[in-house]
Amino acid sequence: MPNTYAVILAAGQGTRMKSKLYKVLHPVCGKPMVEHVVDHVTSIGVSKVVSIVGFGAEKVEQTLGSKSEYVLQEEQLGTAHAVMQAEQLLGDLDGTTLVICGDTPLIRPETMQALVDQHEREGAKATILTAVAENPAGYGRIVRGEDGLVLRNVEHKDANEEELAINEINTGTYCFDNRALFEALKQVDNNNAQGEYYLPDVIRILKERGEIVSAYITPDFTETLGVNDRVALAEAERLMRIRIAEKHMRNGVTILSPEQTIISSEAVIGQDTVLYPGTIIEGATVIGEDCQIGPNAHLVDSEIGHSTKVHSSVVLQSSVGNETAVGPFAQIRPESKVGDDVKIGNFVEVKKSTIGDHSRLSHLSYIGDATLGKKVNVGCGSITVNYDGKDKHQTTVGDNVFIGCNSNLVAPVNVEDEAFVAAGTTVTKNVPKRSLAIGRARQENKEGYVEKLNLNN
Repeated sequence: MPNTYAVILAAGQGTRMKSKLYKVLHPVCGKPMVEHVVDHVTSIGVSKVVSIVGFGAEKVEQTLGSKSEYVLQEEQLGTAHAVMQAEQLLGDLDGTTLVICGDTPLIRPETMQALVDQHEREGAKATILTAVAENPAGYGRIVRGEDGLVLRNVEHKDANEEELAINEINTGTYCFDNRALFEALKQVDNNNAQGEYYLPDVIRILKERGEIVSAYITPDFTETLGVNDRVALAEAERLMRIRIAEKHMRNGVTILSPEQTIISSEAVIGQDTVLYPGTIIEGATVIGEDCQIGPNAHLVDSEIGHSTKVHSSVVLQSSVGNETAVGPFAQIRPESKVGDDVKIGNFVEVKKSTIGDHSRLSHLSYIGDATLGKKVNVGCGSITVNYDGKDKHQTTVGDNVFIGCNSNLVAPVNVEDEAFVAAGTTVTKNVPKRSLAIGRARQENKEGYVEKLNLNN
């Protein structure tokens, strides 16, 4: 969208949050509120995003990175003062500027686009995003003329009885003609009880000049929720969670209990996948078609293939192939790659390892810093001994290898194709192809031993 800019107000500390974390960095569905806002404005094609930062400026900039440019508001002297800080980056540009608060993560890109479209269609110098509220108490009221354009924005405390009866309210999000905005900002004063410079005063100044001020009513009042405390944060989380779940369900995903399922805004889920209650999907996780995830599964920044089951297990920053079963009670730790038609059973932990296709790790095993080939069977209680107290070492297991129960593979070590490791063996040197490795204490039976102990007397 050429010649369209966005100013994100993200300078406030948010004292009502009662938190060491700055308000706009509190996450909603796994992503900081301000990042939701920036991503939404970016998705409608604005050509420049400027975030006004103050408290926690460095952390906000670390979070958003190159998604935005930044201007510091050293003193928090009101919303108009905050926007004025952007003059150094935007003041001499022609175009349309969207001004939005960094604590409004629920405003959809479609709503932002509709606001900008109406603003430009009507040739307005300012357009207010409004909403119809069942209980408008505390909000500024929008007074319209017979032509439907805005006559004035009246704060609740200044409204008369007739104005108080109006239920169209100012949400605090605006579009402006960029040059008109910065010219009007220079006329805003702080002659009020708080001694601050307020952005709605720009509306009054533009109307006094005879300029057109429009308003676009958002079709969903809940979009306009501003998060100022933990109660509002929980409500934003609930609303976005429902929104995300509905999107996936309409795209062919079955979610058995949406209210008990958490899905990040970045997740991609294929058709005919079923999500069971207690499932948490975080980050940029991609899940294929025909999968069964949950109950009580936790996936973070991972890729899951088609027709795979993840039952009551954790997968972190890893990939799992097609037609694979994970769990219950398994953990796939970061940087692991699990192939197709693999079984990762109960109480199995895989860490920074590759598991080849058709392999079986059915229960009670630890595989760390290892590469396992295809059709490997790992018996119950087997582990790769990857840490010597100082360094981590690699274990390599070839194709068609059988690892017996309670085996220890002491890294660095290689077990070549088609080899067998007998149950109870500790492998400390390489095992050649098609060989049997066995290392146990010799069994000796002491006949009549019990009678000698006189246990029955």
